Amino acid sequence: MAANIMCVEPGSYAEKHGITSGCTLLKINGREIVDVLDYRFFMTEKNLKVAFKTPDGKIKLVKIEKEDEYDDLGIEFETYLIDKQHSCKNKCIFCFIDQLPSGMRESLYFKDDDSRMSFFYGNYITLTNLTDADIDRIIEMHISPVNVSVHTMNPELRCKMMNNRFAGESLNYLKKLSDAGIKINTQLVLCPGINDGDELIFSINELYKLYPSVQSVACVPVGLTKHREGLYELESYTRFKAKKVIETINTLAEKFKKETGLRFCYAADEFYLTADLPIPEEDYYDGYPQLDNGVGLMRLFETEVIDAVSNSIPMMLDEPVTLSIATGKAAEAFMRRMACTVRTLFNRTLNINVYGIENVYFGHNVTVSGLLTGEDIIRQLRGKDLGKAIFLPKSLLRSGETVLLDDVSVEDIERELGVPVVVTDNDGYEFTETIIKKVKEA
Repeated sequence: MAANIMCVEPGSYAEKHGITSGCTLLKINGREIVDVLDYRFFMTEKNLKVAFKTPDGKIKLVKIEKEDEYDDLGIEFETYLIDKQHSCKNKCIFCFIDQLPSGMRESLYFKDDDSRMSFFYGNYITLTNLTDADIDRIIEMHISPVNVSVHTMNPELRCKMMNNRFAGESLNYLKKLSDAGIKINTQLVLCPGINDGDELIFSINELYKLYPSVQSVACVPVGLTKHREGLYELESYTRFKAKKVIETINTLAEKFKKETGLRFCYAADEFYLTADLPIPEEDYYDGYPQLDNGVGLMRLFETEVIDAVSNSIPMMLDEPVTLSIATGKAAEAFMRRMACTVRTLFNRTLNINVYGIENVYFGHNVTVSGLLTGEDIIRQLRGKDLGKAIFLPKSLLRSGETVLLDDVSVEDIERELGVPVVVTDNDGYEFTETIIKKVKEA
């Protein structure tokens, strides 16, 4: 795909050297520009020879001297990646996208498996759609860290779980990246009776052999919706089985900690909630290397809330104020505890109602807050005492937008429930400060 230039920043290096909208970037210092990684990597020199094609088809070569090697040329392309986003070639037995109901917006059905998105946004990739040349490029550009969905280190089982006969072979890329010093974070989506138990022990030990290049392993439970017609038969984790997974992980983690000072492998918070076990203390998480996988997210949030409350000035309200929080069923008890912590600032004159929303849209097995839909929130909160505002977690919104998975907007929720909606990030400080601000406005 051509690196077509959509616009050029006024006063930029590109504009000063005759590069305009409608041009096509061809090469930088003799290296062909295929995608955004090529552009970002090859432009990081002070002296550049830039070849481009003008809108009328002429090929030009200009020399650009930059003040700083990391200065951008001031070019924006037709698409962020320049070429198309790479999609997944697997059909994993646990794939959440395959469990979506029909009729949702088209973009939700796209299966991303793009190493460039891993570098820029922390997305997890399977390595199955990469070639030896792709791996060599990652090494040459030292793209690090790379986040990899491993699921199992057993090649045959990986082929079975991912329905891809090449899935086992691609595990060899982990060793190649590791030998080149590329940092790697990994995740295992665990399915009861398939890749837990002895297989889990094997996978973690095999990944540990690649330490310290492989920095961490996050173990997360399979998520199952009610829309699984015709799909591989799987079951959700029970309390007993979740507890066994935690015991397995922590037995290995204690051994690794004695050897390296780090636990290396961690169970996601969801396992602890399912097992009805307390979330570990902060020092368990070794600086939270796997927050995006829900590992230690609740512990960090609670630590931040407690710190924010302890550093805030208590106040007495002239009249009692009521606020509300909507959350997934899994986090309901936790959020009640957080609400009680914040209430101590107001000598109990603040009332916070916490509503755990049952996920009817995806099914009762889905209990995380990030998969709540506007339809379920509206239906279950209509007529409830919501007070001055309702707080929703940012995780249930599309990135950069105010729309939930079912295309219901924050504005729709406000209109249907008749109260303002306040969206907060997974940050205990922001959560506490936003409540304080809302109380003062009431």
